[in-house]
Amino acid sequence: MAIRNIIKEGDPVLNKVCRPVEKFDGRLAQLIDDMAETMREANGVGLAAPQVGILRRVVVIDVGDDHGLIELVNPEFVEQSGEQECTEGCLSSPGQYGITKRPAKVKVRAFNRRGEVVEVEGEGLLATACCHEIDHLNGILFKSHVIRMLDPKELDGE
Repeated sequence: MAIRNIIKEGDPVLNKVCRPVEKFDGRLAQLIDDMAETMREANGVGLAAPQVGILRRVVVIDVGDDHGLIELVNPEFVEQSGEQECTEGCLSSPGQYGITKRPAKVKVRAFNRRGEVVEVEGEGLLATACCHEIDHLNGILFKSHVIRMLDPKELDGE
């Protein structure tokens, strides 16, 4: 495994739509392992392949719950319901946070690294993370969903 460089906002790769994964092989497994290690090293809860310069539909998420590490290859929403406001940030926009509106509950269908179909249902932070990371695969950054950007003082509880 290796830590990869996280691409920062302003790089045009973050605004591109990613291509579907067609080969479920060792290279894909290595990418997923590297992304998971990179996400953890950066203290993130999710990372999408374009954030490490790979224009493929691959996402890793770990919100610290019973789901553990979630690997989503070619993810698609099956269901979205409700609405929630949440605080979001992005590893590609360090130090910037905003209040967003997202679905309160989602169901996502995807493949795992072996090409097996998986479904993930989540609400709260997991729903937000799924929406945030899948947006990355479509060239969309969280700021397009922001109701209000936050001042860093608001995050510190001051």
